[in-house]
Amino acid sequence: MTLFSELQMDKEILQAVNDMGFEEATPIQAEVIPKFKKGRDIIGQAQTGTGKTAAFGIPLIEQMKQEEKYPQGLVLAPTRELAIQVSEELNRLGRFKGIQALAIYGGQEITRQIKALKRRPQIIVATPGRFMDHMRRKTIRPEYMESVVLDEADEMLSMGFIEDIETILDSVSKERQTLLFSATMPGRLQTVTEKFMNDPDVVKVKSKGITVSNIDQHYIEVPEREKFDTLCHLLDITPPELAIVFGRTKRRVDELSEALTQRGYAAAGIHGDLKQEQRDKVLRQFKKGILDILVATDVAARGLDVQNVTHVYNFDLPQDPESYVHRIGRTGRAGKEGAAISFSTPKEISHLRFIEKTIKKQMTKQEIPTLEEALHGRYQQAVNKLKEAASEEVPREVENAAKTLLSGYDPVTLVAAAVKLNTKEPEHAAIQLTEEASLRPKNKTGKRNSRQRQDRRGKRKHRPRSRS
Repeated sequence: MTLFSELQMDKEILQAVNDMGFEEATPIQAEVIPKFKKGRDIIGQAQTGTGKTAAFGIPLIEQMKQEEKYPQGLVLAPTRELAIQVSEELNRLGRFKGIQALAIYGGQEITRQIKALKRRPQIIVATPGRFMDHMRRKTIRPEYMESVVLDEADEMLSMGFIEDIETILDSVSKERQTLLFSATMPGRLQTVTEKFMNDPDVVKVKSKGITVSNIDQHYIEVPEREKFDTLCHLLDITPPELAIVFGRTKRRVDELSEALTQRGYAAAGIHGDLKQEQRDKVLRQFKKGILDILVATDVAARGLDVQNVTHVYNFDLPQDPESYVHRIGRTGRAGKEGAAISFSTPKEISHLRFIEKTIKKQMTKQEIPTLEEALHGRYQQAVNKLKEAASEEVPREVENAAKTLLSGYDPVTLVAAAVKLNTKEPEHAAIQLTEEASLRPKNKTGKRNSRQRQDRRGKRKHRPRSRS
């Protein structure tokens, strides 16, 4: 076991790590951080979920200088989602040191990115195609970059970005330090390491599995537009003691937590943009049971330890199997049983199968719950409330009022009225959530389908949304 305090990092970064709830370094962090600090080129063979972002992020941030005019660090990522996720984590790690990372990706207005670049971020996290756009416009000067990280390099290879990467590596400083992270090492990637890396150290780490035998795992195949009503129906049919709902993006978390509140559920969201005091307040309310439902992104839920979480809902499927295991591990704590329900759009079923294959566990298919089932669940909650109230001592005035009512009404009619009165009325207000793009389906090897790749110039071959 290696503690972060033993890795001789800047006190400002150690403070950020502690605030994020981490004390013990993962195996890849314990190996990569000292090697990076010594200036070594590194090849890291590791899956997502092993802590590799902090492994390269901590020493990368330590190297950055606030006063420099141009960005000094570059992280290349295969997708916009990963670029955003990495930049968010780097910003959390660098906030006390005053180091900023900026995500650059396709699908966002380039003029907005150019404006953000004028604020002089020290680190750029980019998808290859959009980085090439900025290189051509000379809005980013790669020759000043002293450290380059290739994250999920095998994914960038399978998406057709390898020639872009070679062009970028040719353009950055020849004195740079280069790190490459990849789950696999195909021959084409080995060629890149031989050409562009200087006697790299190889670090191989396997992801640490988590036992999830006491968690019932289900999935529901549901169209994107029906996800929210499906979630509400599930909450009504089997009310959780405490539940965590996972969304893929900060926007999703904000919209979903607000929508649940509108429907009358005690819910709140947490993600990387919340201030620490806001996050702490929400977590305190959740742990005390003031909130029943916590809506969170993967990163925001890291380090979260709440013992009585009975249900985890994957409103959006996670990007990878390791994140899935991490998510559902929030329930079933301390020997208790838990339930995990994942929503999969029809287009994402192959991705769900990939998760099942990797974790060696088949999820049980569950049908989309009906409105009638949800209403029955609400009635049952009202019945339970009445039973609980009946077991308690009742004031004499209330008893007298009950006797008066019984003299004029049938007992069944009165109880039915009490059940109806205590039943939460369904909200009919329309809820419109912004649709999230479906995850790219995986083929048998776990790589993205070739028809979704892009040409090396970053131009779209198919739908506009296919480009990261």
